[in-house]
Amino acid sequence: MNIVPTNVSYNSYLLRQNLILLNHTYPFLNLQIVGNSVLGNPIYVVKLGKGPNKVFYSASIHANEWITSVVLMKFIEDYCSAYMSNDSLYGYPIRELFNKTSIYIMPMVNPDGVNLVTGNLPTNSYAYERVLTIANKFPLIPFPSGWKANINGVDLKNYQPICKVL
Repeated sequence: MNIVPTNVSYNSYLLRQNLILLNHTYPFLNLQIVGNSVLGNPIYVVKLGKGPNKVFYSASIHANEWITSVVLMKFIEDYCSAYMSNDSLYGYPIRELFNKTSIYIMPMVNPDGVNLVTGNLPTNSYAYERVLTIANKFPLIPFPSGWKANINGVDLKNYQPICKVL
């Protein structure tokens, strides 16, 4: 079964739909909302396994890193599928891993930023207008596609911060 699409731009709405369907399909999946973004989007954590060894993965810390969310979501789906079929994943027997390790995954740390760069933040919203105002102070970084994602190539000699550090 393919739940997580890997051929489309990801966003917080698609993430939510995928998590709900994954949780319905694989009821052993532990899904929690651990907080909300500035714009009220839920921030999820998925727990796989019940073992004493603990591992944490996160994705989409920066807006243009949305593809990392897809990678982790696909991993969750593949892990769950392998667990159901008592199979291995990348050479690891998943049932054994499930009992020895707890894997915590926060698949989208920055849902507001992801929605912005994937075109899912309404351009007439207050949030978009506010971000645009900030982005206008950084004319060398294209908005929204390159906003805050990569400052390589920016002439730091002429860079003017928007605030002073006290």
